[in-house]
Amino acid sequence: MQRVKIFDTTLRDGEQSAGVNLNLSEKLEIARQLEKLNVDIIEAGFPAASKGDFLSVQKVAEAIKGCSVTGLARSVYSDIDTAWEALKNGADPRLHLFIATSPIHMKYKLRQTPQEVIETAVQTVKYASSKFPIVQWSAEDACRTELPFLAEIIEEVIQAGARVINIPDTVGYITPEEYGQIFQYLKQNVPSIDKVSLSTHCHNDLGMAIANSLAAVQNGATQVEGTINGIGERAGNAALEEFAVALQIRKDYYQADTRMKLDEISRSSSLISKLTGMPVPANKAIVGRNAFAHESGIHQDGVLKEKTTYEIISPQLVGYQTNSMVLGKHSGRHAFRNRLSEIGLHVPEEDISRLFAVFKDLADRKKEMTDEDITAIVLEEKLSKDPSFYEFLSIQVQYGTNQVPTATVTLSGRNNELIQEAATGAGSIEALYNTLEKCMGKDKANLLDYRIQSVGAGRDALAQVFVKLRYAGTETSGRGLAQDVLEASAKAYLNAVNRILYMYENDNSKLPVHG
Repeated sequence: MQRVKIFDTTLRDGEQSAGVNLNLSEKLEIARQLEKLNVDIIEAGFPAASKGDFLSVQKVAEAIKGCSVTGLARSVYSDIDTAWEALKNGADPRLHLFIATSPIHMKYKLRQTPQEVIETAVQTVKYASSKFPIVQWSAEDACRTELPFLAEIIEEVIQAGARVINIPDTVGYITPEEYGQIFQYLKQNVPSIDKVSLSTHCHNDLGMAIANSLAAVQNGATQVEGTINGIGERAGNAALEEFAVALQIRKDYYQADTRMKLDEISRSSSLISKLTGMPVPANKAIVGRNAFAHESGIHQDGVLKEKTTYEIISPQLVGYQTNSMVLGKHSGRHAFRNRLSEIGLHVPEEDISRLFAVFKDLADRKKEMTDEDITAIVLEEKLSKDPSFYEFLSIQVQYGTNQVPTATVTLSGRNNELIQEAATGAGSIEALYNTLEKCMGKDKANLLDYRIQSVGAGRDALAQVFVKLRYAGTETSGRGLAQDVLEASAKAYLNAVNRILYMYENDNSKLPVHG
């Protein structure tokens, strides 16, 4: 049985999803969950992109001991130096080095000849190998690269010290059969190919990322790169939960497996969905809410008689349970602490008392506290520790069918000044956001997306709001949680604005990165 390594790039390529902007505490929360999921490698970010990225990669590398942590670098000496400083204290530091190899990229982006690209690649791989025990080299846009040139440059970088060779389908262009043929070609035409591991990194622009990843494994790849929930640039990356479960269910065919703890998939998917503000589609394979639902009477009858008639995957395999301990207002601190551990949430001991008090207060107003409620409480607590340039204080909304909706908002401003504004709108949410926009002064915020969902079920469910907006020339997302929809909406708006202000205060440099 072939063992396939899982290279998770949720924190790097996944964070490049439009409107996603994770802070340090959120990245650490995700990294710890990926460690529990038992992935082999976590790509924590692009250290040279900004001070914030550097710090995030450094802290993840220091915190994670159960798997290797890597960072991305262009074929530039300063990128390699920065990555080393960020990763050197990790348990198993490695570097992910890339350069474009397709004719269109070399001509229009790099403005280098093929020979110049080879020289740059060789020199930087040699330099990186003098620092890192493992250097992974990627041929950006490999699937639109001429195969003789791809074989030539791969042989050169192997001789220079590369230990892993990644063949990314950067723009989601290739088909499974063609992709497998590339791996076969390289195995036949690169003399030193047996000295390295082959990796695959597929994007989903044509909906074939998983099929291509599986084709690569069938043709010699021993490492697969992707993200949880398939998030990432444009249409996203290969969804790692789909890949791992496909290998598990069809072991008979692929004769390969991973070391992933499949029963941590549901927790990982839920956490990443909440922190990125990217909901999982109901019909998403493995983790969508309909993945184990049966509507058809024929299907229901079959499942009741024998589950495997219509279920090839058991919910328990990927971490969905049919029963759980119910927590409520009578639950004690010990049960609460145990539940946090069972859910997989990392909470410092000094924060338990404060979170338990929030839990008890909410439990007094709700009939039943679900795992989703508890997760939301913890994430909201972490959110409250973000730098707050604008802090929500109070809101009052007047609404009636025969009157113009009016909102009055009170905030604490960037210099701790009290800000109070009022505005009208066609509806209560519009009135609220028009008022918040007035509070921002001359820097207008353009709302791009607004989504609301309930946490749990019932009329007393918490409201969770996700927004995407453009402020001060930058696009980002924000989220807010409250029992009241309007309060959650205000918190989400301010969270997005605060994220942008924090980013500008620390570092505003953003470098382009490959997919």
